[in-house]
Amino acid sequence: MNCQICGAHLPEGAMFCGGCGSSTSATPTTRKRADPRPSDTTIIQPLAPRTTVISVPVWPAGTGPTADQPADAGLPPVRPGGAHAAAPAEKVEPARYTLQFSTGETVSVRGTGLIGRRPLPQPSERFDHLIQITDLGMSVSKSHLEFGQHDGEFWVNDRFSGNGTVVRRAPAPALRCEPGRRYLVARGARVEIGDQFFVVL
Repeated sequence: MNCQICGAHLPEGAMFCGGCGSSTSATPTTRKRADPRPSDTTIIQPLAPRTTVISVPVWPAGTGPTADQPADAGLPPVRPGGAHAAAPAEKVEPARYTLQFSTGETVSVRGTGLIGRRPLPQPSERFDHLIQITDLGMSVSKSHLEFGQHDGEFWVNDRFSGNGTVVRRAPAPALRCEPGRRYLVARGARVEIGDQFFVVL
């Protein structure tokens, strides 16, 4: 007696094929069953690409947006596809920034880094700074946020933290950062990470 699916020889009284695992009563016809739910999956159209860096507007004192003025007034025009209309920039040497934390620490940084209770990069990641924050309430995640520079400007990127990241810069409203997206942060801005915060100087 042979398996009707793979053709392997079956011993007397076998219930399943040792080669393919099929039942001894299975046939090629019984193996081709119709999909019982042919339309249970919805195809989602891909989203249009977005810019990887989002600017937090910075206005001189007393010149913030008014109720009848859009929040993006005065920002550079954006071309279709999300890229700012600008000529290709030359490579910029990373600027030095000082991060003044609510816990009392002050750290001078240049380049990229991770901030958290126990910041740990992924195996394929390399950072210039790993900044550990003391937070007894554990409101700050182990790897809470990533920071770096884009054309010499400081940015932060929430790493899907438990309590999120908020950027505050008067007179602009507070901005809750969407995890996985980079946000430009001007000097003087306050970045809240859980119950702690730091000021970019």
